[in-house]
Amino acid sequence: MDVTAMTHLLQETALHHGRFEAVAPQHDWWDWYAAYMVAREAGSTPDESSAAAGRYMADAKHIVVPATP
Repeated sequence: MDVTAMTHLLQETALHHGRFEAVAPQHDWWDWYAAYMVAREAGSTPDESSAAAGRYMADAKHIVVPATP
């Protein structure tokens, strides 16, 4: 991956992480970023990658986003 592509992926990741971070308990951002970026590199859509990162955070890090009413 070149610098331009990595920059784009990091920007996209930051936007999607912001939605997670707004409602999640305190966590290390790099864990969510890594899970999201791996999913994107594997061909998942941004929404699928966000879901994959959320599952990773819940399963591996025990960071669970509260359910919305």
